[in-house]
Amino acid sequence: MRGRVRLSVLALLGLTAAGPAVAACKVSKIAELPVTLTGRRAMVDAKFGTHDTRFIVDSGAFYSTVSRASAAEFGLSSEPAPPWFRLRGVNGDTSAAIASAKDFSLAGLPIPRVSFIVGGTDTGTAGLLGQNILGLADVEYDLPHSAVRLIRVDGCGNVGLAYWAAGKPFSTIPLERGGTGPFKPHTIGTVLVNGVKMRAVFDSGAQTTVMTLAAAKRAGITPTSPGVTAVGLNSGIGSKQLATWRAPFDTIDLGGETVPHPKFEIADIRIDGDMLIGFDFFLTHRIFVSNANHLLYMTYEGGPVFGLTPSGARTTAGEKLDLTDTAAVPTDAEGFSRRAAVFLSKRRIEEGLADLDKAVAMAPTEGRYVYQRAQARLAHGQLLLAAADLDKAVTLMPDNTDVRLLRARLRLMSRDPDGAGEDARVADRALPAGSDRRLQLAGLYENLDQPELAIVNYDAWLKMHPEDAARSTAYNGRCWARALLNRELDRAMSDCNTAVKLRPGYAAYLDSRALVNLRLGKLDAALVDYDAAVKANPRNAWSLYTRAIAERRAGKIEAADADRKAALAINPNVAKRAARYGLDG
Repeated sequence: MRGRVRLSVLALLGLTAAGPAVAACKVSKIAELPVTLTGRRAMVDAKFGTHDTRFIVDSGAFYSTVSRASAAEFGLSSEPAPPWFRLRGVNGDTSAAIASAKDFSLAGLPIPRVSFIVGGTDTGTAGLLGQNILGLADVEYDLPHSAVRLIRVDGCGNVGLAYWAAGKPFSTIPLERGGTGPFKPHTIGTVLVNGVKMRAVFDSGAQTTVMTLAAAKRAGITPTSPGVTAVGLNSGIGSKQLATWRAPFDTIDLGGETVPHPKFEIADIRIDGDMLIGFDFFLTHRIFVSNANHLLYMTYEGGPVFGLTPSGARTTAGEKLDLTDTAAVPTDAEGFSRRAAVFLSKRRIEEGLADLDKAVAMAPTEGRYVYQRAQARLAHGQLLLAAADLDKAVTLMPDNTDVRLLRARLRLMSRDPDGAGEDARVADRALPAGSDRRLQLAGLYENLDQPELAIVNYDAWLKMHPEDAARSTAYNGRCWARALLNRELDRAMSDCNTAVKLRPGYAAYLDSRALVNLRLGKLDAALVDYDAAVKANPRNAWSLYTRAIAERRAGKIEAADADRKAALAINPNVAKRAARYGLDG
């Protein structure tokens, strides 16, 4: 049966429950895709031929995508999309190509001759699993239990399809119709925010719930409203980055589920709707999308949602709902691994680590589980235990580049540059030329004070990522490396100018450009950028020390002495590093 449910910070949530099934209704499962949660992403395993990879489950993507680097890595043949076609995301658009895969499988299920759009920003995976696959039938998003299910229904037009609810309240949201052929429609329904109707896109690929600035204004909220705080810049499919704020609202009503005092992000995003209902919502709800009936059914499964941590849920009649998870206890290492990921995503750290201990004990030679536990331990400050796990993971998976790169970063933190360099070289040999990991590797070489190798990797990454949101990072990194080497300074300046244009006012980029100007003897320009960089980050010893060099050369001796003294107080080794690159103090 249906019924309203209410959720609150101190008390609880509001919902609707299922009536008797119609005898003619037939429901059958086409496929169950095991899901692994990492951070705020839901991923499924896939293969191109014999090459293992992962896709992000993205209900907000109208078509499945792969990055250009992934298409090259997996040998996919592609051809340009028509000139009028652009791949659009929340922060802009990008050019695209179309690729076909003849030997593709998803969670062990062969999918012959599937097509992908090639383009967009790297995600750290092969790409996005979109509606051309997820919309083939009805689909159940059960992230609280680490699964996505493709389901076929027949004769169920008048049946509440929240089949798992077992008499408990569930909510129903009518979905917009539209979309024909291979390009499936988004999952869009109407919700109420502060009593105002909003077109909401249910988007599992959005890492958090976000609303457009125009829609927020209709609900009475702007970036200058009381309680609104800046959270920085966010990126999406294109190369732009957008200013984002976290804002409090009075209430949100999703088909009868009401949540008072929610908080979600607002930004000047471009979407087919007013807001994206993101991963944070999917993680705490079991959701059935009936593409046949154009209805969405859902139940609240517990956990933090919209910036709140409710203590439970009640119907509007005041009846407390039992949110106890009745799912069977896992019986194998993979099951414990997936449940651990759910616990960790919900910040239930002890339970997550306990499940990972079980997974490692049940499959001690499977490096994936050891690596997963290392990531969890590192994220929660258990550095020595994480280091031990990474050492074991390297033994079990010596050529795994992700393991090597993570251990290299941890070794750098532990002041072991030789060990970090060893891991970096192994990863360098194993990575394909255009791999998205080359950006990480370039940054690692930069931190190892090996700018020549950093430039090689920035070059390789930029070549394969012409419209990626991280291009500003790569341009700045390559500018910085050339400036340290006092080499190709005209090209360094071009890179720095591009980085600053993409991300104006960012201290690290201004500092890099200041160093180029210092190398060129353009002291006035160098000091303008150094002043801005130090204002934005006054505790950066390098910026202070190199500004002192520029000031001394410009005859500003008193200012130079003050900056040099402040820099050395923060980091006594900064002078040695500057001297290593021919910068006298």
